[in-house]
Amino acid sequence: MSGSETPPVVPLPTNDLLLELQCHGVRWQGADGLSRKGGAGPSDHKALGLGERTAMVPMLNRASLDSPYAAVPDESGTRARLFREGLPVGEVQLPGVPRFYGLTTAEGTPYWKIATLHSRDVLATTVLQHCVRMNEAATACQFCAIGQSLAAGKTIARKRPAQLAEVARAAVELDGVKHMVMTTGTPQTPDRGAAILCESAAAVTAAVNLPIQAQCEPPDDDAWFQRLADSGVVSLGMHLEAVTDEVRQRIMPGKAGVPLTRYFDAFAAAVSVFGRGQVSTYLLAGLGDSEDAIAAMGERLVALGVYPFVVPFVPIDGTPLAHHPKPDSAFMQRLYSRLGVSLRRHGLHSERIKAGCARCGACSALKGYE
Repeated sequence: MSGSETPPVVPLPTNDLLLELQCHGVRWQGADGLSRKGGAGPSDHKALGLGERTAMVPMLNRASLDSPYAAVPDESGTRARLFREGLPVGEVQLPGVPRFYGLTTAEGTPYWKIATLHSRDVLATTVLQHCVRMNEAATACQFCAIGQSLAAGKTIARKRPAQLAEVARAAVELDGVKHMVMTTGTPQTPDRGAAILCESAAAVTAAVNLPIQAQCEPPDDDAWFQRLADSGVVSLGMHLEAVTDEVRQRIMPGKAGVPLTRYFDAFAAAVSVFGRGQVSTYLLAGLGDSEDAIAAMGERLVALGVYPFVVPFVPIDGTPLAHHPKPDSAFMQRLYSRLGVSLRRHGLHSERIKAGCARCGACSALKGYE
């Protein structure tokens, strides 16, 4: 082969490639396009299509600059060639900007400031872009970027029920959105945000047929789970993030004040309302919890009927953990394999979840190990 010829593409299996990209990130050499920077959820990520799967991959943070992977978009902006250490490994698709992003409310608020597209067909919103713990170093979660998008003018502080209903209807009609995630910063109320999620979900379900996952901390009263279901919520996320007391106290000191015993009582109560597999929790691998600790927690959760949505931790620029090491891809592969055994043993599967992050699966390679 002459020096001018392009080396042949050496494709990786989709699941292995996804795992690698989400652990290492990608050095992106183009315009941001459809991306998510700051805020809650898959921050500093871009959506990439890998065959039939759409993945959220970290690209817009400093931690991705040392990735062995780089992506170069073509002139059309619909595809990008993917390289590992200079050698081509495949081609990825770049989702276009959804049509509902071009609309504004009557008062002039762009729809994309109210809710955003995640992955390919998921509408996501942070109903309250504020948390009672966010402004105090002694209580704030060190990985959280909930205030960044608000400070940058990319969202609004409080999304009203009528606004959410308007945007959700448009997202379904114009872009074929299939389900919705409603999360919230934690307010200084005993319901931990469940009340505003109830009124928001009720407004959306009255306007359009769209399955909704709500996400909040465990409320003070388990009666809120039935109220959420009555408002139209079909699945629930209550996120642990870390699994051991040592890591919880160090990484999220305020949230660690809610003990694991309360989480498990709330999980059991929520499963009794929403059903096995319809309750989930985010677990961030790479914060300091060991492989054994996460796998053991996963087994405990799955036995209870709770889906452990494990994602590799992504250091987000502007947070105290911006320079925290990324998790090792071999670590994640072993962990996913162990979690897959637990999921199969207890009959849980992400495709059976009615709505939410685990059903979408774009931020994790776990789907491929079920």
